[in-house]
Amino acid sequence: MELYDVVELREAMPAEQLPAGAVGTVVHIFSSPSTAYEVEFADADGRTVAMVTLRADQVIHHDG
Repeated sequence: MELYDVVELREAMPAEQLPAGAVGTVVHIFSSPSTAYEVEFADADGRTVAMVTLRADQVIHHDG
């Protein structure tokens, strides 16, 4: 995945109030100690509702 790719959560994150299947945008990529993605989740009005750092296995590329 690359910066600004749209991704989908594989599993729910109740602490962040994000259901499985929630769609967000990659806003930062970490490469050390392992690959991880900072993903921004927004509401229908474009307001950020969560910013979460996720492992590669927690998201899939969203085809839109």
